[in-house]
Amino acid sequence: MADETPPPALDRIDRAIARIEAAVAERDRVAEAAVRRHAVLRARIEQAVATLDDVIARGEGG
Repeated sequence: MADETPPPALDRIDRAIARIEAAVAERDRVAEAAVRRHAVLRARIEQAVATLDDVIARGEGG
């Protein structure tokens, strides 16, 4: 009896679980990439604002 193939419903459930797990892994990968892109963009914006602040400060003193 242990050598019997699983019923079709169990096979479909196993495949559905595998698809769900793959979708969750992909979602996590995409979210991590978005967090990294956000950090890079934030650093670039902070640098641009600091540069603009320097330009404005020089213009006010001159």
